[in-house]
Amino acid sequence: MLFHTWVFALFFAVVYPVYLLLKRTRWRLPWLLLASYVFYGWWNPLYLILILWSTGVDYLAVIGMSRSQRRKPWLALSVVNNLGMLGFFKYGGFVAGTLNALLVRVGAGAVIPEPGILLPVGISFYVFQSMSYTIDYYRGQVQKEPSFLRYATFVSLFPQLVAGPIERARNLLPQLHAAPRIGTDDVADGLSLFVVGLFKKLALADYLALYVDKVYGAPAEFEAPALALATVAFGWQIYFDFSGYTDMARGVGRMLGIRLMLNFRHPYLATGLGDFWSRWHISLSTWFRDYVYIPLGGNRRGEVRTYVNMCLTMLVSGLWHGASWTFVAWGGVHALGRVLTRRLEASPFYRDRVPTLVKRVWVFVFVTFAWIFFRAHTFDDALLIVGRLARFGWTDPRFPLAAAGLVLAVWLYQRVYESGLRRMLRLGPVRVGLVVLMIVWVAVFSASTEQPFIYFQF
Repeated sequence: MLFHTWVFALFFAVVYPVYLLLKRTRWRLPWLLLASYVFYGWWNPLYLILILWSTGVDYLAVIGMSRSQRRKPWLALSVVNNLGMLGFFKYGGFVAGTLNALLVRVGAGAVIPEPGILLPVGISFYVFQSMSYTIDYYRGQVQKEPSFLRYATFVSLFPQLVAGPIERARNLLPQLHAAPRIGTDDVADGLSLFVVGLFKKLALADYLALYVDKVYGAPAEFEAPALALATVAFGWQIYFDFSGYTDMARGVGRMLGIRLMLNFRHPYLATGLGDFWSRWHISLSTWFRDYVYIPLGGNRRGEVRTYVNMCLTMLVSGLWHGASWTFVAWGGVHALGRVLTRRLEASPFYRDRVPTLVKRVWVFVFVTFAWIFFRAHTFDDALLIVGRLARFGWTDPRFPLAAAGLVLAVWLYQRVYESGLRRMLRLGPVRVGLVVLMIVWVAVFSASTEQPFIYFQF
């Protein structure tokens, strides 16, 4: 079920009034859990078996830790179960394909059959969310949740179930204990946030997708100007697409009386690569920081080990995004960038003497270049695009003007919307006018083809 469809509109029109009637009764959580399972099972009812299994194992693992002196085996059960699920459904075909390629290279005749497994929607998100609860309990950072009903609602809460933000138990579980207080401000702010996200998705991301899909669908047919323009367009497409989903998720959550975490904080205004990762997909970046980078040793074991830990974390992050070497390469490009610029970005010269605009342009160019590996269908396509860009085939005089116009337009949107429009939205008449304008724009000018959210594939 997609946020930007009539099916969801009808679903929420049924769920929300009943939720408001039940919000101060013991039936509030059962209704919310039922709604979440209907929302998730809409794609495929069999998916519910997986999320129930992950929820049940982690719930029992924490109970086991609370009753046993030997806590590590229970933690291992949770981690192995969750990563095993993720590995089987997401990486089975990737591993088989990689091994087959190696066997062919060495001349072996054996061929490993690739499993035809359908990747369950959102499994990368809810597995990480559920597993973080068991790890945090093991570390003594959260209390045991006695209610299975409440814990199941935490794992499957429908606004953020399939594409985040990846919530932590210490933020979301306490909000499920008490009956929510939902005022007119919550409804108005939530609805405004949802419409803004809808506008980002339909009026911006999906229009950019029309050009990006055409160029990246057959990159060999295009020269450097078109490839560069499509890459820049994809950088903005994925931002508007994913941050739009997050806005809609947070808007729905706000209307339910639940505050979901901020997942994007003006990433293309970052002044360094480290700064970028503190602004982009914040819930995932902090997840890898807390559960991968810091356990590896973080920056506590010397400079060389810090760089190794940083690279491993970025490579794992790349692999999390997709079972393909292109995603590993994307993580590797960012790892290399962080290694080469970490000391520079921490220096007084860079911090105080380099103009902010120069730093922002540099980060935007680097991140946009890395998106090539993220978006390309194959590694060969990515190398083809990089090769044509490197040969500097800028023969079309319209390219600089078009690229500058695109960057300027979306940058102005960033500056106007992020810095001024949010404050204007607090003013009742202004908010109503802007929301109505965005709804009309989406209804009249949105792309005719329905585009799924990019992060649903992860």
